[in-house]
Amino acid sequence: MAYGARRTMALTAAALTVVAGAGQASAQEELIGYPGPDGLIWVQEQTGDGGFVSGGLNSGMDTFTTFACEGGGSIEVSFRLDNHPDRDPAPFTLACPTGTPATITVPLGTGLYGGFGAAVTASSPSIRWGAVVVQPE
Repeated sequence: MAYGARRTMALTAAALTVVAGAGQASAQEELIGYPGPDGLIWVQEQTGDGGFVSGGLNSGMDTFTTFACEGGGSIEVSFRLDNHPDRDPAPFTLACPTGTPATITVPLGTGLYGGFGAAVTASSPSIRWGAVVVQPE
C-alpha cells in the first residue's frame, strides 16, 4: 500500500477512535509517546474506565498494541477483532505502579483486517492509562 494511502487510512482510523474516560489527568510524566507514521491509534492519556474502537487494519502487516498505566492500581484490558473473533487476545491485567508507568505490548499478529477495539476497566477512577496500536512497515 502506498504511504499516502496508508497515512490517509491511519488518519481515518484516528478520526474514528472513541475514548470514554473520566477525563484527562493533570500534566504529569507522559504515559505513552506518539507512535509515529506506523500508528493507527494513539490514546495519549485517559483516567478511569474507557477504551477505543477503530477500523483500517492492513492484513499484510503485523499489528501490535501497547498499553501503559500509572496510579497505584491496575487496568484490565479486553479486545474485540470484528472480523476475527477466533483471534481475540485473552483479557489481561496490568499493574499500575505509583510514580513510574508500567507498559505491556501485545502482538495481535498478521492477516487482520477490519474493525477492532479494546475496553479498559480501571481499578480506580484516578488510574492514568494510554495506548497505541501500530502496524510497522
